[in-house]
Amino acid sequence: MAGVRVTSVDWQRSGNGTAHHTQEYPCPELVVRRGQPFRLTLDLSGDLDSEETLIFTVETGPKASEALHTKAVFQTAELEGGDVWTAVKESQTENSMSVSLASPPDAVIGRYQLSARASSRRRHSDRKLGEFVLLFNPWCPEDDVFLASEEERQEYVLNDSGIIFRGVEKHIRAQGWNYGQFEEDILDICLSILDRSPSHQDDPATDVSHRHNPIYVTRIISAMVNSNNDRGVVQGQWQGKYGSGTSPLHWRGSVAILQKWFKSRFKPVKYGQCWVFAGVMCTVLRCLGIATRVVSNFNSAHDTDKNLSVDKYVDSFGRTLEDLTEDSMWNFHVWNESWFARQDLGPSYNGWQVLDATPQEESEGVFQCGPASVTAIREGDIHLAHDGPFVFAEVNADYITWLWNEDESRERVYSDTKKIGRCISTKAVGSDSRVDITGLYKYPEGSRKERQVYSKAVKKLFGVEARGRRTWIRRAGGRGLWRDDLLEPATKPSITGKFKVLEPPVLGHDLQLALCLTNLTSRAQRVQVNLSGATILYTRRPVAEILHESHAVKLGPQEEKKIPVAISYSQYKEDLTEDKKILLAAMCFVSKGEKLLVEKDITLEDFITIKVLGPATVGVAVIVEVTVVNPLLEKVEDGVLMVEGSGLLQGQLSIEVPSLQPQEKALVQFNITPSKSGPRQLQVDFVSHHFPDIKGFVIVDVATAK
Repeated sequence: MAGVRVTSVDWQRSGNGTAHHTQEYPCPELVVRRGQPFRLTLDLSGDLDSEETLIFTVETGPKASEALHTKAVFQTAELEGGDVWTAVKESQTENSMSVSLASPPDAVIGRYQLSARASSRRRHSDRKLGEFVLLFNPWCPEDDVFLASEEERQEYVLNDSGIIFRGVEKHIRAQGWNYGQFEEDILDICLSILDRSPSHQDDPATDVSHRHNPIYVTRIISAMVNSNNDRGVVQGQWQGKYGSGTSPLHWRGSVAILQKWFKSRFKPVKYGQCWVFAGVMCTVLRCLGIATRVVSNFNSAHDTDKNLSVDKYVDSFGRTLEDLTEDSMWNFHVWNESWFARQDLGPSYNGWQVLDATPQEESEGVFQCGPASVTAIREGDIHLAHDGPFVFAEVNADYITWLWNEDESRERVYSDTKKIGRCISTKAVGSDSRVDITGLYKYPEGSRKERQVYSKAVKKLFGVEARGRRTWIRRAGGRGLWRDDLLEPATKPSITGKFKVLEPPVLGHDLQLALCLTNLTSRAQRVQVNLSGATILYTRRPVAEILHESHAVKLGPQEEKKIPVAISYSQYKEDLTEDKKILLAAMCFVSKGEKLLVEKDITLEDFITIKVLGPATVGVAVIVEVTVVNPLLEKVEDGVLMVEGSGLLQGQLSIEVPSLQPQEKALVQFNITPSKSGPRQLQVDFVSHHFPDIKGFVIVDVATAK
């Protein structure tokens, strides 16, 4: 007797999709999560006798093998196993059988081929039943990516939109972002990112065998989201010139970027900056089943020379000397955190792990960063994998300002610049509010514990205590350096100063500020004040000087004086970048050689109002009304609204705005027809050649059709 054959399979996509939280993926294959049973119904050519079992084979990647855990052969049994692939017979009729398959919780993720045969048949008679996709499983307690809170799983795995915080520490702005991990082709594209990596190209079979490990997978993705080294997804550009591509500020989400990369046969997409890299990486990791969030750090250090301090050199007007200043402090920097266990470091370092796809510094010869345990950063354990010193410096470097004199000598300047690593922010679970998570990264700034951790980090990095006035450090294979940042701080001067904004800084308007200086002593003092102002990129890199003036100020005992500072729109309009940022600096020279540097970062404001007129229901058109204002004192004729939102409209919508007189307001209405229920994010940007994009978003609660 030839034996029974398996003729076809019902993948039970609906029931499995609901049970595995994968029903949103639109791809033709079944998508399931590891460590959790999924049910199939098999049609048979006849009735299996009581002695016969079904033998299943699952395979993933090229040259699949049981030794590499990329292939498993297993048969129907009565019991479920924990750490191997299993098949349990649930019911049987004359010509069909229902089985429950389950992978181990540490199975390799990716696309699998499933085959089956009756035990009475020969091996070569395996019937190929088709493909399914296996993902990480934050719902499975035995999976390294397990996350206990259902609310957090909904937010960090299943939410397909979010908020990225940008701006400056004193003026943090929320930008909507469409992650779109359940959009057409995105799962395919995310899997193909893994297959495009140099590790896969060099040794495909071994690379696939490592895909059981979230540490390995996330590090590969952090390298592949940027295009450096490997023709990855996004090409960075920080010079403010985007002629041959798309400005980073024009992206509203990851979907268009990932689809463009895929359709162009893996040509890097131009252009990205930190929030774009973080948005794309969040999409990829959520899509693969790893809980991930986007994190913004304000006053973020970029410690180029790896000495845990940021040394900034300025001239007598407080202007940054770029040829001397290798380190930098960005207004903000955006990265990701993913949640998983650190089997390599031990359980105390489980939880949130920093991953950064922005190409800043090479790690092991590749532009990649992380995963670095957030706990390890907080405790100063920067010797642990991966990239601890760089991340520690981003949030906790010491910031030192040096005045560079014409004779090439340098003097330490007392600077009122706030400490590095402020207002570290992420979107709240289940709402649009901002959560400050600075306490996860460091102890309170200036506290004894924080200083102890800093000293410990220096010791881990250099093998010396951060004590004493100077420490000479020899670098392996490099030149020695003085640890200048361990010197006593610059003398606190006998005056204080700060910039005050007198009117809200609005795009298209003149800026009105005052520099307030206060004499802290009971004797009169003369102060030489050199003021400068420049339009800047968000990396604080100056673009063009727009202010340069000096004042001699006499301050009586305990007196406070205000020096008015005015910058007209015509002074900044030609040189303002899309970041809409201006940096003001005042270098103050007091008697007895005291020096004080006062700085102020300004972001110009704009606004857009979005209203949904009426309830939103799946399949029913609803009107959206957008209010825009021409922020300029000149006519704008080329205005366009760009609209995007997963589950609300297909692709992007482009709507022309009628010409607007100076400061004129306009109402624009259009329809959207939601295709998915639940809270959905609608993004609307007002775009014109005359000014940087004005961005807005609104959350639309979509009801299911009755």
